[in-house]
Amino acid sequence: MGSIEKIPFTEFYNTINNEITTTPTTRHSINPATRKPNPEVPVSTEQDLNSAVKNARAAFKTWSKLSVEERRQKVIAYGDAIEAHAEEFTKLLVQEQGKAHGQAAIEVGMCSTWARQIPQLELNDVVLQDTDDQRIVQRFTPMGVVAGIVPWNFPLLLAVGKLVPAVYSGNTIIIKPSPFTPYCGLKLGELAAKIFPPGVVQVLSDAGDLGPLITAHPDINKISFTGSTLTGKRIMASCANTLKSLTLELGGNDPAIICDDVDVEAIVPQVATLSFLVSAQVCMMIKRLYVHEKIYDKFLSALVAFTKNLKVGDGSKPDTFFGPVQNEMQYEKVKDLFTSIQTENLKPALGGTVTESGGYFITPTIIDNPPENSRVVQEEAFGPILPVLKWSDEADVIARANDSDSGLGASVWSKDLDRAQRMGAQLESGSVWINSHFQVAPHVPFGGVKTSGIGREWGVEGLKSYTQSQTMWIKKA
Repeated sequence: MGSIEKIPFTEFYNTINNEITTTPTTRHSINPATRKPNPEVPVSTEQDLNSAVKNARAAFKTWSKLSVEERRQKVIAYGDAIEAHAEEFTKLLVQEQGKAHGQAAIEVGMCSTWARQIPQLELNDVVLQDTDDQRIVQRFTPMGVVAGIVPWNFPLLLAVGKLVPAVYSGNTIIIKPSPFTPYCGLKLGELAAKIFPPGVVQVLSDAGDLGPLITAHPDINKISFTGSTLTGKRIMASCANTLKSLTLELGGNDPAIICDDVDVEAIVPQVATLSFLVSAQVCMMIKRLYVHEKIYDKFLSALVAFTKNLKVGDGSKPDTFFGPVQNEMQYEKVKDLFTSIQTENLKPALGGTVTESGGYFITPTIIDNPPENSRVVQEEAFGPILPVLKWSDEADVIARANDSDSGLGASVWSKDLDRAQRMGAQLESGSVWINSHFQVAPHVPFGGVKTSGIGREWGVEGLKSYTQSQTMWIKKA
């Protein structure tokens, strides 16, 4: 790693054309563990957006003509720069997002891994025909200006996960962090200004009103959005006017099916963790847990015993597992879902009530065998409330698992791999895991089916989504 110029983590600015700028109006978001204000950030205007787009278009002309190797070196250097600031990013991520320190450190580590490994992927020309008189080649050419609209649950990884493939494949990008979590995203822009040419990576903070201007902008060629299904539909409708390309990674309601042959003691810690990481504010967490009736009671009591010992508190404290939910809007949504425990007469095996505190904390809650049509089963909670349901018949549980508008992830847990794969192959989701859940990797494409999204991020498939296919016909004679 060469010497990397360190950047300060105390003040927060937009990055436009490699200039660090602010705006006449500023705002701040809230530390969800304390409800105290975080520092001021810019409130970008349409003028700021137009300026960024203009610079991105100008930069695209030269950036897209660089060799793949030149772009690869820049992106890898960017990964090194993120790693050099890992401690600062981790602390800031806990402060703005609320997640536990250890979970924040993992997210930061993934960012440098993604920035180093995605550029090892190659998107080569494909020779479709090569005869004496004619050669036909499929090429993958960059699109132009990409906008990455980033959510508040993984504000760092999901910004880097859009930025890296976009610029590596020859595009320029404008990142818009969530107004709830703008801080790490703004620092990614400041860091990018030390490495990439002006206009290649720009970051704009907003008050929640810039998204529609981005999706309507005639000079932005592609939108990559991660967030709610409702917002995804609005973005898709807006993109229709300019026929923009788009990738949507939207909400999930992931089922996990536990077969009767599992080693309960061995898998409960994994299942609990994969149901409750980041206080369950992950689109690909286990959200519906189907446990075979033969082991249901044993599994449920082990799950409750394990979860009970996971500490709730401020993410900056060393042994916290459950931080707060991220913002007041989400806190109110989860509290509203908790009211259904009473109104639908559900049976909590753990938790079940929310105690008001200085932060947006939710008591981890496990619901014992609620009806399939209950709100806790049908709705994506995005908070630590987990329904555990009994099953006995394989075809029936697959039908129940698939009976959802969502289709992001799903898992099957069994010692019998043939059985697990047979069941997994019938699940309607973009990712299926056998004996795990929520595994992601830079070389593996991921995304959803049904209302969980359109297109794929990461892997070669993800790189292709930032390019256009061009067919070149070469007549030799």
